[in-house]
Amino acid sequence: MSIKSDKWIRRMALEYGMIEPFEPNQVKEINGQRIVSYGTSSYGYDIRCSNEFRLFTDINTTIVDPKNFDPNSFVEVTGDYCIIPPNSFALARTVEYFRIPRNVLTICLGKSTYARCGIIVNVTPFEPEWEGYVTLEFSNTTPLPAKIYANEGVAQVIFFESDEPCEVSYKDRGGKYQGQRGVTLPRI
Repeated sequence: MSIKSDKWIRRMALEYGMIEPFEPNQVKEINGQRIVSYGTSSYGYDIRCSNEFRLFTDINTTIVDPKNFDPNSFVEVTGDYCIIPPNSFALARTVEYFRIPRNVLTICLGKSTYARCGIIVNVTPFEPEWEGYVTLEFSNTTPLPAKIYANEGVAQVIFFESDEPCEVSYKDRGGKYQGQRGVTLPRI
């Protein structure tokens, strides 16, 4: 198994459609304004957060149950940013749509800009032959409100290519999050 470089990421995005839309370089500013960077890096791809958010709320006082999740636990927020209350969290989705090859697994880690502010970005691995928009989980670990910016970098995807294809891929087993389009809530 090997970690994949910027050259491999560019080739796979262009030939295989692995990432759409794809940015072959690092974008650090837009219209003269500094942003949290996104695009291809040395050994990864910095993904962006879209402007669709689901903000956790306790106004309905339901129990958080992954086997019987109540969608009323979230309120929808759309805009250039989302403010997460203290000690709370939000879901969002990526701007990018991914198509993971059969012999590839990814790991995704939050960007240091957010981590240094007490904002944790959690994303589960993208399994072989999974495709869709990525649902992002943001946890505000601070006692203060925290701001997440839409259309800017939030996490880095690292690609690992196996020396042999897996026997059963995510697509083969009919994974429940295959082809997800928007912010996807827990399913069982």
